[in-house]
Amino acid sequence: MDSYKKEYKILSSDTDLHQRLRLSRLFTFLQEAAIAHTEQLGAGREKTLDRGLLWVVTLQQAKINRLPVYDETIRLESLPGDIMHTFFPRYYRVSDAAGHTLVTAAALWALMDGETRVMVFPEKAQIHIDGGRPDWEIFLPRPPKLPDGARAQTFVVPYSYVDLNGHMNNTRYFDLAEDMMPAALRDASVREVLTEYTGEARLNDAVTLKSSSGDGEFRLSGTAEKRLFRIGIRYEI
Repeated sequence: MDSYKKEYKILSSDTDLHQRLRLSRLFTFLQEAAIAHTEQLGAGREKTLDRGLLWVVTLQQAKINRLPVYDETIRLESLPGDIMHTFFPRYYRVSDAAGHTLVTAAALWALMDGETRVMVFPEKAQIHIDGGRPDWEIFLPRPPKLPDGARAQTFVVPYSYVDLNGHMNNTRYFDLAEDMMPAALRDASVREVLTEYTGEARLNDAVTLKSSSGDGEFRLSGTAEKRLFRIGIRYEI
C-alpha cells in the first residue's frame, strides 16, 4: 500500500513567536492527513459521518527531532496499520526538503456513534481499512503520566474550540497546554508529546485542569465528572 503524501509550506499563522510550528498546527496536519487518506481508502464521510459515525482520536504520540519553522517546506507521509480490536492505528512521518526526518508520530483512532457517544466495533459499522507497513520506524502510542503535585484551575470550553464532532477538538488541547506552562518551557525545544483522550469536553463544559512541570516536562490533565484527557510534553533544557 502506498502512503499518503502531502507537502506544506509553513505559514506565519502556523507558527509561534519563535517562528516554530505550533503543536496544535502539527497535530492538525496529522489529523487532516488521516482523514484525507481514509477517504481515499474508501471509508470517507458517506460511510461514516453521513451515517452518524464519528472518527475520534484516543491516543497520540510524537517524537520530535526538530519542529519545522516559518517559510519551510515539509513533506508529510501517513499510513494506517492493522486494525486492533476497536482501534485503527495510524503512523506519520514529517521530513524536511532534504529528506531528513523531523517528526515521527502514531495515533489510535476509533469510531464513535454520534448519538449514543459510545465506541463502535469496526465490523458492526462495516468499516475495514487494510493496514500497511511504512518504511520508517514505527511505534504504538502510550499514555502520558498524570500531573504530580498538581495545581488546579477551571476552564470553560469556548465555542471556537468545538469541532464538527460536537466536542473540543483534540488539537486545541495543545494550545491550552502551552498557555498554561511556564514561559521557560515555551522557549525550549520539544522532544516528545503524548496525549490520551478518555472523554469529551463539550461546549460550555467546566473542566477542572491540573498541571505540573519539572525536569523539562509539562503535564496537564482535565476532568469533569470523569477524567477527559491527559497530556505530557517533554522538552530539551
